[in-house]
Amino acid sequence: MIFIMSIALYIGILDRITKIASCISLSPGQSVKVLPDIFHITLVLNKGSAFGLFKEGRPFFIASSVIAIIFIVLYVWKNKIMSPILRLGLGLILGGAAGNLIDRLRFGYVIDFLDFRVWPVFNVADSAITVGVAILILKVLRKNLEVKSKNHN
Repeated sequence: MIFIMSIALYIGILDRITKIASCISLSPGQSVKVLPDIFHITLVLNKGSAFGLFKEGRPFFIASSVIAIIFIVLYVWKNKIMSPILRLGLGLILGGAAGNLIDRLRFGYVIDFLDFRVWPVFNVADSAITVGVAILILKVLRKNLEVKSKNHN
């Protein structure tokens, strides 16, 4: 539990610091070239979900974040023994969900700023959620392959 909460807290703090720095340094829509045509820092106040979709879905996104956070906390509480990689994935998702939830509750939008020009602008919390979900998917796929391998032997 301590490892998962530590990861979540680290992601939450990193997310908050980078969002504050972006808001202090830029006006909404303003962009700074870091690597021209590859990576920019662009301040976007995202009222929707990932990629700015569903701009009127704020109540849904708040509810889904709260449900995800509760689910993870309950799962961790009930399952004391987990692999380190599973704990890492859950900690990343928990921290990312909390980071974006704080934005939605405080401002009514999520602060995004990482702009790779070929992908919609995102933030540290989005990255943590994406990596955490990828870890969980790989963990499930690996377990399924192990089960199939045992059944064929």
